[in-house]
This record gives sequence, C-alpha cells and structure tokens, in this order.
Amino acid sequence: MMERYYEIIRRPLITEDSVDKMEENKYTFEVSKDANKTEIKKAVEHIFGVKVEKVYTQNMLGKIKRQGMTSGRRPSWKKAIVKLTADSKPIEFFEGM
Repeated sequence: MMERYYEIIRRPLITEDSVDKMEENKYTFEVSKDANKTEIKKAVEHIFGVKVEKVYTQNMLGKIKRQGMTSGRRPSWKKAIVKLTADSKPIEFFEGM
C-alpha cells in the first residue's frame, strides 16, 4: 500500500495563489485522477507526517493548444488542496518558497 501513496500524490503545485494559501495551512498538489478525498488525506499524512483537517478537490480540464491549423488538448488532471490542522507542523518541502 505504501507505493500507492506515492502514485496518488503526483507533484506539488507552486503558483502565486498556492504560495499565498500556505499562510492558511493549505497546500496544493496534483493528484491521481481516480483518487478520492480519503485516499488523498491518508497519502499526505503518511508521506509528510502531518495531520490533515480537510481536502478540497477539483478536476482540471486540459487547455486547448494549437500548432498551425491543427488543435489538440493537453491532458486533464486533478488538483487537491489539503488543509492541515492548527496543531500540525508545516510541510518542509514548501518551506523554501
């Protein structure tokens, strides 16, 4: 099951908005499309050793891109915003941002 945790959490998302949300103990990740909120919560708690209060998820539609006459779509993906409890330690991975 431990390998599955690393398949659920794909990568952290570092944007202006996500950096601002870190002050509110909210961290943003790209996650597996088939992962549900419970699995995301367990994965974050296991990988980073923190306590998760709430998980928000969004399905992100891939952008349409054009190359000359032909157009295609980037792949769709899933985003999770994880809110940590007040007594939880911050995630060190984001500390240098």
